[in-house]
Amino acid sequence: MPATEYQGSSAGFNNIGRSIFSLRRDQFNSMEAQSHSGGQGAVDLDSFQTHVADCFIHLSSSSQDILSLQWLRDLLDAFLQIQQEFKNLLLSSINKPLLSKPTVDRFLSDYFERSVKALDVCNAIRDGIEQVRQWLKLLEIVLVALGRDRTLGEGQFRRAKKALVDLAIAMLDDKDSSNTTLAHRNRSFGRNNPTKDHQHHQQHRSLGHFRSLSWSVSRSWSAARQLQAIGNNLYAPRPNEIVASNGLAPAVFTVNSVLLFVMWALVAAIPCQDRGLQVHFTVPRSFAWAGPMLSLHERILEESKRRDRRNACALLKEIHQIERCSRLIGDLADSVQFPISEEKETEVRQRVQELSSLCEGIKEGLDPLERQVREVFHGIVKSRTEGMDSYGRPNE
Repeated sequence: MPATEYQGSSAGFNNIGRSIFSLRRDQFNSMEAQSHSGGQGAVDLDSFQTHVADCFIHLSSSSQDILSLQWLRDLLDAFLQIQQEFKNLLLSSINKPLLSKPTVDRFLSDYFERSVKALDVCNAIRDGIEQVRQWLKLLEIVLVALGRDRTLGEGQFRRAKKALVDLAIAMLDDKDSSNTTLAHRNRSFGRNNPTKDHQHHQQHRSLGHFRSLSWSVSRSWSAARQLQAIGNNLYAPRPNEIVASNGLAPAVFTVNSVLLFVMWALVAAIPCQDRGLQVHFTVPRSFAWAGPMLSLHERILEESKRRDRRNACALLKEIHQIERCSRLIGDLADSVQFPISEEKETEVRQRVQELSSLCEGIKEGLDPLERQVREVFHGIVKSRTEGMDSYGRPNE
């Protein structure tokens, strides 16, 4: 979905961008020479763009199925790397006279504002992960009722069918009430602030600033509206803004675009309150990472339009597998006549084994995914705090 308003000047944008990147790199080298620093030099602006492009090329050509648990983990790994590299870029390239310029101040303030809005999305995703765990508990009832050590009688099938009905009801995409129970029960990452370790005291004080965002989302919260707020007025910097920011503006636009895409992909994959995928990505093709990012965007949209996914509560591959397996077992249970035949029992055992393997794989994938979402949450908080401190602005 390329942006038409920037296509006409893409060649000029590239030339200006490269010249600014080269200028900034020369400034870094000059600063290092003057300071006789023995450490690694400041992160290069053009190498930052290249690294972002490499990350999205890898994600778009990954052997992992798109929107699977492993693919989401790869996506969050890439985001954490990009976020860290941008933070290094920010802290190493900024100087007081440059930051006093309105253009730079505006771009950085905009970035910090968008990143704070992403915290609620992280909270909602954590709730969605917990919701999937609740579904797994219902599937555990099915596995126990129809387990290998059980004699398959009418009582066992009745219990399994009730659990499957409860699961089907739980997985309905009710946009008005989805996650509301979880939203008021669960705590988010921001409130888990242990105070035993004195070394982390200052970090926990900075996290305390986000107390208003530290509980899971409210009943009126909307993932669709939050994504729109993150992407609102997000546009590529104009040539004069690139010059005025000394080349930093394209990097800020890049990290903002990555933030929006990652939050959008999480909302697409994980059950979320008032999900909505109609977010407009305005990315000029002149950015090296634009092609693979827009390709992933189109693939996810196409996935959401598939007939068997159109009304799904989420697009995570493993959720689709849960729906398929539970439907097959439900249909099989409805067709069973007692006493059960040996052939039918063998088929039931086989389906139950498939379901057991699926549940085990999902359990193993949810915990590391939740840890990564937690890491993203704290990384956003820490980056904002350090970014504010680095140029003397109050951590409002």
